[in-house]
Amino acid sequence: MPAATAIELRIRDIGQLFHSLDPLPYRERDLDQAVEEYVVGWARELDGRSPPRIVIHLPEAEARRAEAAEVGAAIRNYFRYRAEIARLDLRELFRTGRAALAVGLAVLAACLLAGGLLNPLRGGYIASFVNESLIILAWVANWRPMQIFLYDWRPLQRRRRLLQRLGQAEVALAPHS
Repeated sequence: MPAATAIELRIRDIGQLFHSLDPLPYRERDLDQAVEEYVVGWARELDGRSPPRIVIHLPEAEARRAEAAEVGAAIRNYFRYRAEIARLDLRELFRTGRAALAVGLAVLAACLLAGGLLNPLRGGYIASFVNESLIILAWVANWRPMQIFLYDWRPLQRRRRLLQRLGQAEVALAPHS
């Protein structure tokens, strides 16, 4: 089965593309949530190195409307805006990670210090229990920052890149009778 080369949408009127409650002109409007999910979902399936092509099939009468000339710019503006939001989300995640790492390292230092103070009592079961509990506490305190810095940022970065590519998409109108 050949891979898709474009994201294709079929609409009855231009207003279907945009959020119906948004009072701004088309060029500045938010995309309808279903349209955004559809476009992003298909964009994931396309070649990830180049901006995708979005083809919008619509009636000829709609294609002749003045707003039709702004559809491509509106879609690109929207995805550039969403890419910027994803960049800010990524920044916030790393800020949270740094704060969690500071707390985790402080807990680790406290646990190591407390474990060192228990060294003279090494022989008893209670001292062993407390020492092992401190080790577990240090691991748990550093779990979240390690999760952020090793795993959580990657999906956000992938989404940001995808949205950046969509912000550069070629948008073509394909009128039909």
